[in-house]
Amino acid sequence: MTQRVDLANVMDRIAVDDLVTGYAAAVDDADWDAYRALFTPDGRADYRGSGGVEGPAGEVADWLAEAMTLFPVRQHLIVNRRVLFREAGGYQAPGDAAEIRADYVNPMRFATGEDFVCGGRYAFAALRTPDGWRLSSVVVDERWRRH
Repeated sequence: MTQRVDLANVMDRIAVDDLVTGYAAAVDDADWDAYRALFTPDGRADYRGSGGVEGPAGEVADWLAEAMTLFPVRQHLIVNRRVLFREAGGYQAPGDAAEIRADYVNPMRFATGEDFVCGGRYAFAALRTPDGWRLSSVVVDERWRRH
């Protein structure tokens, strides 16, 4: 690879990492406008793996806004990020799509003061858009919980 290709790859990895970090911050901060802005217009989110809903990102944001009121304190720790760039198809060039698998630990506190912790794996899909990298889908696979 040339240095230019290497640099582009590093910049894309940083941008995708920022996207995943932005996702965690939006949920933890209850910033549902920021959450919606992370997705492509047809982006979807699937929380069925943790007892939630699946649908268009905007509708899921509305559900999250209500569901997260149970947990006034929450913090996503998203780790072990594995990124694979691939061809998106259509008008996009090779490397304009990414699949990100990442593990998470999510400590939260109920409004009653009781602690709740869960963990699992996210499957993110992202596309390069004119506005930068955006999520086309998020799938949550909760693997354990404790409260």
